[in-house]
Amino acid sequence: MTPSAASSSPGAPGLDIPEVVVAPGDIATTTVTVRNDSDIVEAYSLEIVGDCAAWTTVEPARVSLYPGTSETVTLRLEPPRSPEVRAGEVPLGVRVLPAEHPESVRVLETTVRIGAFHELHSELAPRRRRGWLRGRYRLAVRNQGNTPVRVGFTAGQAGEELAFAFTPAEHPLEPGESAEIGLRVRTGKPVWFGAPVVWPFTVDAAETGEQDAPRPDEPAVRTPLDAEFVQIPIFPKWLLALLAALLALLLAWFMLVRPAVRSAAKEAATEAVQPRPTPAGEQGADGQTPGTAPGTGTGTGKGTAPGAGSGGQGTGGPGGAGGDGTSVGNGTGVGDGQISQTIDVQSTRGQTKPGTYPVPEDSVFEVTDIVIANFQGDEGLMTITFGDRKITTIALETFRNQDYHWVTPIKIPENDTVTVEVTCEKPGTPATGRQAQGCHEVVNVSGTLRRTAQ
Repeated sequence: MTPSAASSSPGAPGLDIPEVVVAPGDIATTTVTVRNDSDIVEAYSLEIVGDCAAWTTVEPARVSLYPGTSETVTLRLEPPRSPEVRAGEVPLGVRVLPAEHPESVRVLETTVRIGAFHELHSELAPRRRRGWLRGRYRLAVRNQGNTPVRVGFTAGQAGEELAFAFTPAEHPLEPGESAEIGLRVRTGKPVWFGAPVVWPFTVDAAETGEQDAPRPDEPAVRTPLDAEFVQIPIFPKWLLALLAALLALLLAWFMLVRPAVRSAAKEAATEAVQPRPTPAGEQGADGQTPGTAPGTGTGTGKGTAPGAGSGGQGTGGPGGAGGDGTSVGNGTGVGDGQISQTIDVQSTRGQTKPGTYPVPEDSVFEVTDIVIANFQGDEGLMTITFGDRKITTIALETFRNQDYHWVTPIKIPENDTVTVEVTCEKPGTPATGRQAQGCHEVVNVSGTLRRTAQ
């Protein structure tokens, strides 16, 4: 051999080091004998090269030898249990570098046979699904072994109420590769009423085809994944309770509220259309006013009637007791009539704005009805006041149209006002579909305006 060269013990044919067999996750060792055939003291550095360098060590990594002596070093192989270390043959090299004669470097070679291991990791999401008839799940599968496999999928249930469908039914996976499989679960018939029904089932992913016998550290049978399909009824309990409550409200309306409302409305209408008696002294049988004297003479008459209008002076015929043929009559009448006033209030967001209707002088406004329109669906507050009497304060968002009625009218004296004060918090959206720029409320006040002037 050349000076300072290193030699190894005999190995397999064509190899400097015997072939090594190791399984991922295990430890295997082999030895190399280094001999100094030179005539000087030499130090040798040993380094692992090739694909096995990441998980192979040499002990010791440096030896010093006198001429004609040798030393055996140990190669320790620890391949990790990972998909990155694939099953099969992998070359291994040991580079021996002399310190004094680096030009005499030599690389000793061998082959490492890595065993195969199988490991599948699967995860089902979600584990619990609710539905009327069917549910969809996702099955994630990853090949954590070091050899290609073909994976098949199965689902099981204690009964036969559920049907299962995987998409796809089988899938090939390389080492370290992942795939997502769709799973559809379907029941045979719906649940119309009652409580939800829970259907438990299992899902498993396994290699198809012939398989090697599992190693002692590998589980022989994988535990399947547990899952549930919760079948909800078509008509839940709360819907049945709501329908019963609505039916009770309808019955109460037709049997109690509606007759009372119709009776009150009928009484109000009868009172409104009932003829009023003609006050005494307002008009004679011949159609003349009390202040008109068709005959002769002089006389003075005074009369008061609750109707509208004023009596004046009348002129008699020629001749009479006074000698001037004049007759004077004074009369005061008070008139009344149905009126309806509309108060329109428009305000912007954050603004409080009033709208008023003043009662004329010498009059009394007897209010019987109020109709309120919030046609935009605005939000805020509305306060209605008759003079110094607050009638109501309501939130705009609680109604679109509202009405109030009184059998006994509310009297508002002269110079007092009907006041509608609106605080706009948020303009609503009218039928156009676009939100309004400001709030807009309309209040209609109806009743009788009676004159009080003498």
